[in-house]
Amino acid sequence: MAKPAARMTFWRVIAVCAISVAAAVGAWRIALSGIDARLDRSLILTLRALETEIDRFRYLPAVVGQDARIRAVIGTPDAPGADLAANRYLAEVLELSGADQLYLMDGQGVTLAASNWDSPASFVGHDYSFRPYFRDAIATGQGAFYAIGVTTGVPGYFLSARIGGRGGPPGVVVVKVDLDPLQQAWAQAGQAVAVADPDGVVFLSGNPDWLYHPLHPLAPEARARLADLKTYPGRDPAKQGPLMQGSAAWMFDASGARLRSQTAAFGEGWTVVAAAPVQPAMLSALIAGVTAALASVLGLALAKTQAQRRQLVALRLRQSEMLERKVAERTRALGREIEARRQTEAELRAAQEGLIHSEKMAALGRMSAAIVHEVSQPLAAMEATLAAAEMGAARSTEKTVARIETARNLIRRMQRTIKHLKSFSRKDTADLERIEIGAVAASALELVAPRARALGIKPRVVVPDGPLFANAGRARLEQVLVNLLLNALDAVEGQPAPEVELRLEGAENELNLSVRDNGPGIAPEDVPRVTEPFFSTKDDGAGLGLGLAISQAILSEIGGRLDTRSTPGEGTQMIVTLTRVREKEPV
Repeated sequence: MAKPAARMTFWRVIAVCAISVAAAVGAWRIALSGIDARLDRSLILTLRALETEIDRFRYLPAVVGQDARIRAVIGTPDAPGADLAANRYLAEVLELSGADQLYLMDGQGVTLAASNWDSPASFVGHDYSFRPYFRDAIATGQGAFYAIGVTTGVPGYFLSARIGGRGGPPGVVVVKVDLDPLQQAWAQAGQAVAVADPDGVVFLSGNPDWLYHPLHPLAPEARARLADLKTYPGRDPAKQGPLMQGSAAWMFDASGARLRSQTAAFGEGWTVVAAAPVQPAMLSALIAGVTAALASVLGLALAKTQAQRRQLVALRLRQSEMLERKVAERTRALGREIEARRQTEAELRAAQEGLIHSEKMAALGRMSAAIVHEVSQPLAAMEATLAAAEMGAARSTEKTVARIETARNLIRRMQRTIKHLKSFSRKDTADLERIEIGAVAASALELVAPRARALGIKPRVVVPDGPLFANAGRARLEQVLVNLLLNALDAVEGQPAPEVELRLEGAENELNLSVRDNGPGIAPEDVPRVTEPFFSTKDDGAGLGLGLAISQAILSEIGGRLDTRSTPGEGTQMIVTLTRVREKEPV
């Protein structure tokens, strides 16, 4: 009898250990899945914040390079007063834009004018031809590079654009962007986020201990390249310990504690890293294992006690008691699960609203250069008109009145442009209302008009004579049309005979809004994927590929749909279908 009892006890111990280990492993995997989900959201937000911060200044060098004072310094650098006027202009633009520094270099990389011309750390006269952003701008027209300034010792992101040429001497305008506010925001929020350069060296991080550490051990050629380009003067990343060892899913902090990590690519070879400690997951696994062991021991004890009982009534009472307890526990667990699901759905709705608004801001960023041109033209014309009115005030009252009326019309034109931009950028609710679709289409055309004029394109508009109505959110439907029109304009940019058409058609129960272009079209295998998040067919990598995904989500909310028709070499047609509402029909 002793041997069977001993064997039974042995197997019971084995069963308790197995259950404990299984529970610990399951809790560990669940906790890691939760950490990975949080890291994934953190990466999306970090990528959007980084892209938004850089896009604020992406077009500034090219815009600054159009000024006559800048071109005068490039053409005649020895002309009296030319460099002083350019220096003052760069200082004024710097103050208005919020950038860190602005400066102008000649075709050999020597600085001719700078916003800090009157400071001890002035860039004027310094040779920066060794910097990649100068060489890339001369070679391709644009450049970008993150490094520590060799003159100021302050790190920053350098964006450059080539100006001049076409028979005249070339020059390069450079804006230095300070990304330290992003780093401070990450540190204040306690986010373990980092950005590494193409060689894997961390140059931005919410954890100061990670700065200028390589993600992986640096190869000899990477060390030589960093030294030649003077990327981090005063720092030697090769002497810092790597943050990752083996798998990219794990990192180590300064104390050697293990962190769970995820990475994502950004820009020209950058790597964005988000990490979180795994101690909570380990604690959760430990608690789950101990709890499972205790539960198993308790279950075995109860089973043994029940086996020893001979009274059927007592056995049934115990079973009933256990059942009631489990029902109560399950009821409480269901309540917690329902509350957690409600909270998750609310967070998802809030995140979707944020993505929709961020895509609006990205669309405005794509149109910013054309909008600046749209406002600057009436300003210049108004200045000339008012000057003529001032000179003619004493001679001809009628001509003066006409010139003042012209200036007022130019002001109204700028006011219309600004009104459309303010309306488009405002956050809106998802409430539906009966709207006139032709008015929404006209508003969207007004918003993209500066971009179209900058490309020399006049979209063709085909609308019926009478009004057409549908239930939708006006601002959100306007956002969908702006996304489609901007994509069409991007597609025909550089085409020999560009065409963009917006057509509105009504049927018995439906109405269709179509945007057609004669661009290069989309490959057949890519057509089903154009509405997938982060998928883009643009060669230059502009944007994150969220525009059509968000547009489809908006149309799904209002009961519409988005169809894509494209033939390679002939163009693309995007069709928005909505349910038609009669004018007298209730919402």
